[in-house]
Amino acid sequence: MTIPTQPFVDGHYQAGGGKPITLINPATEETLIEVSGAGEPAITAAVESAHHAWKSGWRDLAPGKRTEILFNVARKLREHAEEIAQLEMQQIGKPIADARDEAGLGARVFEYYAGAVTKFYGQTIPVSSGGFDFTLRESMGVVAAIVPWNFPFPIACWKAAPALAAGNCVVLKPASLSPLTALKLGEIAHAAGLPKGVLQVLPGSGSTIGDALVTHPLIRKISFTGSTEIGRHIMSLASRDLKRISLELGGKSPNIVFADSNWELAAEKSPMSVFANTGQDCCARSRMFVERSVYEPFVEKFIAATKALVIGDPAKEATQIGPLVATGQRASVEEFLADARQSGSTFACGGNRPETKGYFLEPTVLLDVGKGDRCWREEIFGPVVAIVPFDDEVEMLEEVNASPYGLSGSLWTNDLSRALRVSRAVQCGVLSVNTHSSVHVEAPFGGFKTSGIGRDLGMAAMEGYTELKNVYIAS
Repeated sequence: MTIPTQPFVDGHYQAGGGKPITLINPATEETLIEVSGAGEPAITAAVESAHHAWKSGWRDLAPGKRTEILFNVARKLREHAEEIAQLEMQQIGKPIADARDEAGLGARVFEYYAGAVTKFYGQTIPVSSGGFDFTLRESMGVVAAIVPWNFPFPIACWKAAPALAAGNCVVLKPASLSPLTALKLGEIAHAAGLPKGVLQVLPGSGSTIGDALVTHPLIRKISFTGSTEIGRHIMSLASRDLKRISLELGGKSPNIVFADSNWELAAEKSPMSVFANTGQDCCARSRMFVERSVYEPFVEKFIAATKALVIGDPAKEATQIGPLVATGQRASVEEFLADARQSGSTFACGGNRPETKGYFLEPTVLLDVGKGDRCWREEIFGPVVAIVPFDDEVEMLEEVNASPYGLSGSLWTNDLSRALRVSRAVQCGVLSVNTHSSVHVEAPFGGFKTSGIGRDLGMAAMEGYTELKNVYIAS
């Protein structure tokens, strides 16, 4: 397996001229490889090449031809799925079974948008003055896609694919901790027939490359997934020339369990709603609300299911929980745990480092957490959950919605009226009933409040990568 080590610009790998990035395998704490970061000349070249590719053909390519190319990209991604999964496992410590699923997800995303190209159209509108009025969905130009390190490959795909399908060219900026699968995506996509310059990939410093892309005059939209803090910064920079933005940001998602539900199943399944990807997930259901009449047996079963999770070597098929992505990320989570201890929370299980190499941390279940405690209010981005009982639905929903975040959540009940009522009441962009599944290629994904603006996935994503033009022809 060849590991990419340079920016992918104008259809091939080339020297970046920026500060090199040393990647560490988080499962072994050993150096994986050094990647050349993109400097200012490479950034400029990438954006100008993408703009030229857009003007010279990609925006005007027949929809059927664009469909054909994107389907071919999906086919090539499936052929390279194992290579992609291995790279993902090594660079961020993702368990190999999850990495393989996510490689397949990336291919499905390209398949979906390949099929969407010829099914995405405007409207004809009857107007009072007569004549003929219709709308066009037009590509924007060059889109900057800035993706995080927790799900590097699938999020790169679900930003690039709809943007390309809508006729834009893309400059992709992967997180500095996880550039390898994004670089491989650029290589595979062009080998599949994507014209030169249509997809560029720039590894390197987020503050340097990200700011340069957001402020570049040829970039017309920024699609960003990451922290709320950086999202605010991007929004501020983009406002200078009114660039279009979509932001998928932080979360502090609730998991609500009513006594009338199959709460035993909820207890069995819910640990992976927060501990999957070692808790490094903006959708992690890290605040659990359990109706008091089933609270104690629920907690008992939840703890038992948590202790049964397989933690360890991400290269093993049976592993469910791998390491945190970096030593700094583990230290950040441990700061939250120290605060919980000081605040008097009960550690029902976990909270310690296993005696092994790598940035591992035991999944942690906190009880007796105060509403003002950091672990209850703030996004931890690690394997930590707080569980509280509730008695009154209205009061519980007030606390659910007191969070500044509004990304995702789960609701467990067998009462249809309650499911509809509570689903409407919870202030979030994605809600799952009797499951913790959040992401569907065909459905919009994004948040309320400080969890973001705009949507990824589904046809909503394609709409977000176009400008809507209205044309009126007098009769």
